[in-house]
Amino acid sequence: MKSVTTFDLQYAHRFLNFKGEAQYLHGHTGTLTIEVEDSINTGVNMVFPCNEIKKTAWNILQNFDHALILREDDPLLPAIFDIYEKQGIKDGAPQNTNIGEAFKTELATAYPKCRIVVTKETMTVEGMIKIVYELLKDKLNIAKITFTSGDNVATEEYKVDKTIERCPLCGIALTKEGICPKCGYKKP
Repeated sequence: MKSVTTFDLQYAHRFLNFKGEAQYLHGHTGTLTIEVEDSINTGVNMVFPCNEIKKTAWNILQNFDHALILREDDPLLPAIFDIYEKQGIKDGAPQNTNIGEAFKTELATAYPKCRIVVTKETMTVEGMIKIVYELLKDKLNIAKITFTSGDNVATEEYKVDKTIERCPLCGIALTKEGICPKCGYKKP
């Protein structure tokens, strides 16, 4: 069985060296759908609470919301960082309250304080799926990710080969010590 959660992300990017309109800096509203698969947790009669999927994923995904996403070799990147430095917002601003958990992987690096994500590859819908899976695969049993941005849609299915131990009282993942971080339940 699967629990399904969606996220709306507003972001700006461009396709460096692309011969078409997307070579210009432009913005999108993207919809990311994550499907989590596991057995039904008999204590709460669900696979995984969708609000908990949202919380777990949003800690990372908010880096992409209202953010600029550029490839690491984009000549705009140093200029943007320089301008942000001159404006005094490179290291954050009081109005920047939607700050995600910083990350650095082979595919992308998030600079949450200045709302920039730097990617190794051009940020397409396919690229976003690869990045999101890499960031969340150890936190959720992801069976499928779909990303829609404008007229572009991509989807990828994954083989789920593990079960995450979940709390019988509220359904969220237990820590390695068998404790529920939400309600305090302790596995006997």
